[in-house]
Amino acid sequence: MRENESLYTHLREDGYTVVFKEVLKIINEATGEVTIKGNVDAELVLQAMIDLENYRQAVLVSSDGDFACLVKYLVSINKLLTVLAPCEAGCSHLLVKSSQGRVAYVDKLRKLLEYRPLK
Repeated sequence: MRENESLYTHLREDGYTVVFKEVLKIINEATGEVTIKGNVDAELVLQAMIDLENYRQAVLVSSDGDFACLVKYLVSINKLLTVLAPCEAGCSHLLVKSSQGRVAYVDKLRKLLEYRPLK
């Protein structure tokens, strides 16, 4: 998304590999609200398994219960550092349960984690 280009640049400068996927912009005709959908769940799980030997521990940023099986497996082999969920209220119970206490909520850490572009 073009509006996030400075964030992508910052992440690359900090050593992250940024992978882009096609996104869908879904407009609610009644409210005009725009929802962005990436539909990358299966790809992320597959890539995490392909790269398993290339990382010490994973940080998963999601609140989606579809990742519970991956999280459970990563916990079982001590490869999960934490799950970062956007907020506690919207986080899947399955994801929380499978993380065995390794979940943190971004809304509670916002001041520490918030990206601020350099001026």
